[in-house]
Amino acid sequence: MSTVSSYGHAHDSRQWWRSAGIFIGCLILCQGAGALGTIATIPNIPTWYATLSKPSFQPPNWLFGPVWTLLYTLMAVSLFLLIRAVPSQQRTLAIAIFAVQLLLNTIWSFLFFQYHMLGVSLAEILILLLSLIVFCVAAWPVSRVATYCFLPYIAWVCFASVLNGCVWRMN
Repeated sequence: MSTVSSYGHAHDSRQWWRSAGIFIGCLILCQGAGALGTIATIPNIPTWYATLSKPSFQPPNWLFGPVWTLLYTLMAVSLFLLIRAVPSQQRTLAIAIFAVQLLLNTIWSFLFFQYHMLGVSLAEILILLLSLIVFCVAAWPVSRVATYCFLPYIAWVCFASVLNGCVWRMN
């Protein structure tokens, strides 16, 4: 079924719904990874995490939720753009690296908050950071916008790496 927009362009409504479904799936996947990490994080904030020495530049705890919600949404946009891009080996590679970084992202919460492995979580977050950079290199030829969506994520993970390192050193 085709419809005509106010601009006079024909659109296949099935294509729109398919795209919407893909985007919602990307959003569920990324926000779901965040929710999984929250399972390890939330119970440990008022208990174990509250007892740790932290650097003076540590943001307030309430800031992390909104920041990560935004970052997971940007990840979903990035993945959506890759999925909708022309199929190619480069696209497949970028999506595979995306999956690896999402897994590493989730694992970090368990290493740091659930298992209290500050040094191991520091090593893991540095591997995550490397995977984000590799993702951007792989995604750039496929979708520059998908790559740009990762820049705030990279900045935040750089900051989180410094925090992780300081907490490890101070405790």
